[in-house]
Amino acid sequence: MSHLLSDKTGLLARVRRIAGQLTAIERAIAEDADCSKILHQVAGARGAINGLVDELIEAHAREHVAHPDLTDEARAAGVEELIAAIRRYSK
Repeated sequence: MSHLLSDKTGLLARVRRIAGQLTAIERAIAEDADCSKILHQVAGARGAINGLVDELIEAHAREHVAHPDLTDEARAAGVEELIAAIRRYSK
């Protein structure tokens, strides 16, 4: 994960925005907001999470699969980790 340090600030900002979106969803539910408003908020949060996942997948692929200094064994391990994460996320 040390390769994520280069964009740690950006990643943390994304996570904080997602947390804010989830808090807004919680508040909307607690306040009996219109269901269409809540659905739009959930869709927005899902999009934000998908964007975060995309960024993390790309970083992992570049560092643990496509990096030119990797051994074949390290590259194979990186691919397996990536496949496992994608499978878990897509369920």
